[in-house]
Amino acid sequence: MSGSKSPTLLVFSTLFPNVRQPNAGVFIRERMFRVAKELPVVVVAPQAWFPFQSVLRLLKPHFRPTVPKYENQDGIDVYHPRFLSVPGVFKSLDGFFLALSSYWLLHRLKNKRRFDIIDAHFAYPDGYAASLLGGWLRLPFTITLRGTEVRLIKQPAMRQRMLQAMSQAARVFSVSASLKQVAVDAGINPDKVMVVGNGVDTVRFNPISKLEAREKLGIPADARVLITVGALCERKGFHRVLDVLPEIRQKFQNCHYLIVGGATAEGDWDAKLKQQVVELGLQDVVHFLGSLPPDQLALPLSAADVFVLSTRNEGWANVILEAMACGLPVIASDVGGNAEVVANETLGTIVPFDDAEALKKGLLQAFTQEWDRNAIIAYARVNSWDQRVAVLTGEFSRLHSVSQA
Repeated sequence: MSGSKSPTLLVFSTLFPNVRQPNAGVFIRERMFRVAKELPVVVVAPQAWFPFQSVLRLLKPHFRPTVPKYENQDGIDVYHPRFLSVPGVFKSLDGFFLALSSYWLLHRLKNKRRFDIIDAHFAYPDGYAASLLGGWLRLPFTITLRGTEVRLIKQPAMRQRMLQAMSQAARVFSVSASLKQVAVDAGINPDKVMVVGNGVDTVRFNPISKLEAREKLGIPADARVLITVGALCERKGFHRVLDVLPEIRQKFQNCHYLIVGGATAEGDWDAKLKQQVVELGLQDVVHFLGSLPPDQLALPLSAADVFVLSTRNEGWANVILEAMACGLPVIASDVGGNAEVVANETLGTIVPFDDAEALKKGLLQAFTQEWDRNAIIAYARVNSWDQRVAVLTGEFSRLHSVSQA
């Protein structure tokens, strides 16, 4: 134990930005680096590895890039130990190998009094590994549910490990009420799960002149512009938006679509999406802007009229609040915490997932409806990070006091 009055945290996550993958898990860093302004934090972000993965990179160049063992990010130590992870059926062993491979690093950090609470993100494999590490090191741990739990808890082997970890955790945080319900429905005591949504950086995300933004991006000043920001993978649903775009353009011929994102561990649909654009004859109105750092996202968001996210699954999509902070109404699928963010019809429309007709109708309505964009911006600002961080630091302090008693 550190013996200090304030808790010291070890953020534990296999998804975290690094020099090779700067946009991986940015939402975790955004949240926890703000907590780090109030409480001491060290990060352990293990990297999956197995002996023959360099061969797989010949077929998939973005597969598990080599990451340095240590980085310093904004003055915070970030460690990247490797852990054995064999793709396929052996993924069910990730949690155990993750804990085993991280143990000696955490043991050394504990002996140096660097942390007294393990803060894991995602219930599996990270949360399960944290439950093992917490037991071995005799330290409390927390788990933050972020969205993958919806899928994994349906798999019997994963479900057992996830329930074990959540039951043993000192606190389970959930980024949305819908994710809390997933845990409660699985048998977790509702009093153990605290909903603390993600926030928005209202300094970084605020609107600039639409005309100026469009001029910089080469978008016609009089165009109707849609935008989606996210990883170029199946789950995010860019292809579902592209499918309805020809019909949207029957009414709004000058409709343009901005696609912001790049390859991630979930996959790389860049070539597939570009081929879809060609097949649909949309080359002149669909713009692939690539993966942009957070500091540059206000530009394309300000150039747009409507943000759309036809995603298969989300916990709490930070990007929705970021779009709102730039004055955009949101059309999003009815999954995860989307309906909690797009909380009423003055902010946008929630449509059934994978319902092309509903998606098209929602987008057409969004183009014709008069939106109070100042009210949308004000809503985003109410959901700033300051409130979220205050709740988190207060709870970590309470858990620390209990563990020291």
